[in-house]
Amino acid sequence: MQSDTTARLLITCPDRPGIVAAVSNFLFNHGANITALDQHSTDPEGGTFFMRLEFQTPHLDVPRSVLGSAFAERVAARFEMDWRISYAADLKKVAILVSKYDHALNELLWRHSNGELPCELTQVISNHPDLRAEVERFGIPYHHVPVSKETKEQAEAEMLRLLQGCDLVVLARYMQILSPGFVAHYPNRIINIHHSFLPAFVGANPYKQAYERGVKLIGATAHYVTEALDEGPIIEQDVARVSHRNDVAELVRLGRDLERTVLARAVQWHLEDRIIVHGNKTVVFA
Repeated sequence: MQSDTTARLLITCPDRPGIVAAVSNFLFNHGANITALDQHSTDPEGGTFFMRLEFQTPHLDVPRSVLGSAFAERVAARFEMDWRISYAADLKKVAILVSKYDHALNELLWRHSNGELPCELTQVISNHPDLRAEVERFGIPYHHVPVSKETKEQAEAEMLRLLQGCDLVVLARYMQILSPGFVAHYPNRIINIHHSFLPAFVGANPYKQAYERGVKLIGATAHYVTEALDEGPIIEQDVARVSHRNDVAELVRLGRDLERTVLARAVQWHLEDRIIVHGNKTVVFA
């Protein structure tokens, strides 16, 4: 299947009979071939319905804009849908923010270079100069924007200038708290990796917190960033089993492996339009 011919339709609406049939018939009547369909309802009666659908576009009988407006009028309005259509050929523009830790960054750079992350990686922004050589060897622009308590407002203004036109911002262990004003520019379009299995051990030094509690599982959490620190909708999580034999350094090493893969999966799912945000939760069709 050629990805440049794939379109994706995401739907959220009140659940009732006939939704799948209406969507399928509409696409069939316009020459689309449905190649994947996932759905979920929160309740058998009166729940909320979610659907992700992929269809092929070579034989559409109308342009994109006409297809969208016709769907809005003939299907979406009737079922009170919150919906969007995206096209795989339109690669999302992605920027990465990072500080000094490079493990999550390198995982994203490597996967992108191998064609595993379908996006245009536009730049890496860091509040430190340390990782410039690692980034630029992949041919990605690197911007050093220092941040201090006194210069935070100016630094964020410069970052927003650099990020103009960006579709997704990925925090690959960016060790700065973004202001509410910054976050408001990218609702559900900033993904963070937290080195903890949220909601446990929020804030700083989670591995030390976990060690002191004698946990038997450590984890990592990828989530969308909101104004509330570490409380945004969770996209993906994973855990590793540990014991009293593991010291803090070993927990950190194991945790970094989790962080790399959890963040990469979350970013890929966002790029492939597999995530629907509903309140402070996500439905992930992975």
